[in-house]
Amino acid sequence: MGMAATLIVWNAMRMTPVRWIAFAPLLLALPAVAQLSAVAADAMADMSIEDLANIQVTSVSKKPERLAAAAASVFVITADDIRRSGAATVPEALRLAPNLQVAQTSGYGYAISARGFNSSRNTVPNKLLVLIDGRSVYSPFFSGVTWDAQQVMLEDIERIEVISGPGGTLWGVNAVNGVINITTRASSATRGSLVALRAGERGNHVAVRQGSGDWRLQATYLNERHTELAGGAPVNDARHQWQAGMRRDWGSGADLFSVHGNAYRGALDQPEPGAITTGTKLDLGTVRSSGASLTARWTHALDAGGSLMLQGYIDHSERDVPPTYAERIQVADLQFQHSLPANRFGQLVWGANLRHTWDEVTNSETVAFLPAKVGQNWASLFGQNELALRENLRLVVGARVEHNDYTGAEFLPSMRLAWQVAPQHAFWSGVSRTVRAPSRLDADTFIPGTAPYLLRGGPQVRAEVAKVFELGYRGQPLPALSISATVFHNRYDHLRTQEVDATGSFLTFDSKMEGKSRGIEMWGSYQATPWWRLSAGWLALHQRFALKPGSNDEPAPRTSGRDPSHTAQLRSTFILSGDKEIELAVRKVARLESDQVPGYRALDARFGWRVRRDMELSVSGHNLNGAHAEYGALATRSEVPREVAVKLVWMH
Repeated sequence: MGMAATLIVWNAMRMTPVRWIAFAPLLLALPAVAQLSAVAADAMADMSIEDLANIQVTSVSKKPERLAAAAASVFVITADDIRRSGAATVPEALRLAPNLQVAQTSGYGYAISARGFNSSRNTVPNKLLVLIDGRSVYSPFFSGVTWDAQQVMLEDIERIEVISGPGGTLWGVNAVNGVINITTRASSATRGSLVALRAGERGNHVAVRQGSGDWRLQATYLNERHTELAGGAPVNDARHQWQAGMRRDWGSGADLFSVHGNAYRGALDQPEPGAITTGTKLDLGTVRSSGASLTARWTHALDAGGSLMLQGYIDHSERDVPPTYAERIQVADLQFQHSLPANRFGQLVWGANLRHTWDEVTNSETVAFLPAKVGQNWASLFGQNELALRENLRLVVGARVEHNDYTGAEFLPSMRLAWQVAPQHAFWSGVSRTVRAPSRLDADTFIPGTAPYLLRGGPQVRAEVAKVFELGYRGQPLPALSISATVFHNRYDHLRTQEVDATGSFLTFDSKMEGKSRGIEMWGSYQATPWWRLSAGWLALHQRFALKPGSNDEPAPRTSGRDPSHTAQLRSTFILSGDKEIELAVRKVARLESDQVPGYRALDARFGWRVRRDMELSVSGHNLNGAHAEYGALATRSEVPREVAVKLVWMH
């Protein structure tokens, strides 16, 4: 029966995308003919529902805890999830999280957010904090993430913890609507050699890793071709990029040490909207992107059960975007954390964080950031205590005070209550206040690059404030079924606007908008049989924004039009035999009112075959039902193409 299943899959991979849809019901029936005896013995088998509930997460309370006990809306993307999805990059892997909104804006550009604000006018998603092994990749220059620079080797990722909701108490300002924490494997888990080769219709990826004892070295290279408009015209958005890195973990007894280092360089073509709207070819040049980082961490286990942690990192990045600007920024960050042993007063975690940045911008006639050179400081102190009110009832109270150069000290309190109503059922609730501090893009932007200026920065911009109320459930109604559901209500104040000066002679940024959002996010997994698992997720979001007295920025309330009202996904994983597996996935995303981006459905599939114990071959297809747009105005938006790719992974 294993050979029959393989032939079915092979014939399916040769079908046209339209026939794929008709063929899907047959694939759903494959478990009935799969060989059961070989499933349990192979490492390709997924974790059980109980194992998933017991995954250790650290992003919710800055200490290891079971996912089932976490008092927050958190979804974990495991290494197996990433491998089975056929994802080629981190943003593609993040599509697996049902509590995220992921929209591809170009061949290499992505808008990613949680609970809305996937872009507001004149900016990028700016309320989602992203960390890689404890190092923030959230840029203080524009309050966002440059996703093309985050070329993490997917085979090295241990898990991705995705928190939707506020994380300011533990992680600081800018963790407004969510936190993504990417954790890579310890060097002891990546010994030996690994080579991963991926060839697809959009481009080629190569990854190489060598590990021995307490260290590893890795390198990746990708070459991606351009996308196209709906009419078939090419979009100038190809990219070529390499990344190299190292990690070393060592220590004995109570002390553990870790050092991570990465360097990257990329060349990214810029789309040419002028060629589309005017018929004139506009040569924007090539974006040059490069950077390097070094992170060191020391942890010490205390005799009574607590721990100490000291982490420092330096990060250098450069980005030349002709003909508008070029930027060089260095970040030096130092963090200290002390986890006290549990006692009758609770379990306290406290710490401090210092950060300094050096930012230098080369301005142009188009845009200027003034002053061109600036140094900024952030300093914060936080504490969070977890108290057992009863055996099955926990109260978590915390606060953070963080100082930035634009708005001074910001206060970020939170309170959460977790109730383990039964061994397999838990409820939690949370109330938080968090903020997004202004960036240079908010305060220092001048257009054009020389006087007289049409836009004169935003010296009066305030921190954007969110007050968040949450109620959640996480449990196992059946031994084979796990469910997580969260309802939330957010109140926003001091949202950024673009105002006309009282004299009517120029524009300036201000903070004269408020808003509300509410929604529900749900996901779950059902182990239908030992060889068949279904995973589903659904998110619904409603937003409303209004201008405050004195504002004349009438287009600003249409910010919500860049977020879909609902998204849904369904994944079906089959273990055909001990060495063969299939994953089918369907995503549905509602239309975006802004720019009139139609809603879409996407069908993905992957067939994996462990040819030998040290070699895996897979064939994956993305958007098999056809290309679609996800973001942007009709005249310039890229179509996310259909792609079939082959990947070979060799391990020794």
